[in-house]
Amino acid sequence: MKNLMDESKTLEELKQELAKEELLEQIEKNRWKNYFHIILKDWRLYIMLIPMIFWYFCWRYIPMGGLIIAFKRFDLTTGMWDSNFAGFYHIQDLMFGNKAKEFWEAFRNTFLLSFYGLVFGFPIPIILALFFSEIKNNLYRSVVQVFSYLPRFVSTVVVTTLTILLLRKGSEYIEPGVISNLFYNMGLVPRTVNMMYAPQYFRAIYHVTGIWETAGYGSIVYFAAIMAISPTNYEAARIDGASKMAQIRYVTLPGMASTLTIMLILRIGDLLNVGYEKILLLANDKTYVTAQVISSYVYKIGMSATGGSYSLGASADLFNAVIAMLLVLGSNLISRKISDTSLF
Repeated sequence: MKNLMDESKTLEELKQELAKEELLEQIEKNRWKNYFHIILKDWRLYIMLIPMIFWYFCWRYIPMGGLIIAFKRFDLTTGMWDSNFAGFYHIQDLMFGNKAKEFWEAFRNTFLLSFYGLVFGFPIPIILALFFSEIKNNLYRSVVQVFSYLPRFVSTVVVTTLTILLLRKGSEYIEPGVISNLFYNMGLVPRTVNMMYAPQYFRAIYHVTGIWETAGYGSIVYFAAIMAISPTNYEAARIDGASKMAQIRYVTLPGMASTLTIMLILRIGDLLNVGYEKILLLANDKTYVTAQVISSYVYKIGMSATGGSYSLGASADLFNAVIAMLLVLGSNLISRKISDTSLF
């Protein structure tokens, strides 16, 4: 009797496995049909997606072909494809040759500017979003949020001009501005030091203006994550006697943990991506020791392109892009190992 029961169980298990295999085969056969059905069902959304795909293809993927310049002795007269191959000559020249000192200085400045921006700039939008979430008057909160977003829509030229005027005024920027006088009177900066021409103050000026410009706009994502947390979680915490700080620690921050992780991975991937526009507008010959970054270095040698300068610029930009890609992959892998949240 026991053997018969075991055999019946085995037969049932075999039938279930066969049924499962048939179901999987059926799903595999109908996979493309299902995809087509989904696309047909939401065809309007996919049509709206076409311009974005076109934009990425034309301005993100096609320009990748220009990376071949980094491995050629590029000549404007012969063109990109007909120029002679140089292998890794330009990359070696950047890292170990005559250009090595200037390149590694730019790389160091790029990393330090981005690292300080990550340490000091990343938490500010989160704190700002927490403050916004505690404002109960919707009208007042909306007005404050709009004013915090406005600097993001101001041109970089205007931001840098305002910065220069606040630090230095007059036609030749000789007289100290409002902010400079404040620091002089507080004894934070010696009166003999011109902050606009002092390399040691450039990074602080760059990041303070950057935080003012982007903090409000960057808080939108975090504020949306906070608003998505169920109010019942806060009610349960209040019933248990949790203070406001305890609610933020045990309810708000865990509730927005996935958003924080994704944004941190993206920020780490953007660690070496410092734009040259603000650098060129804010820096000068005396501050380039701490202000020169890879993008401004590429712009500099590209604009004075003679001989292999185009190839050197492409090599520097390629090196920067490879390091940024490795940072994204590494941070995403660490996030996946530590938690269940990752980009891919």
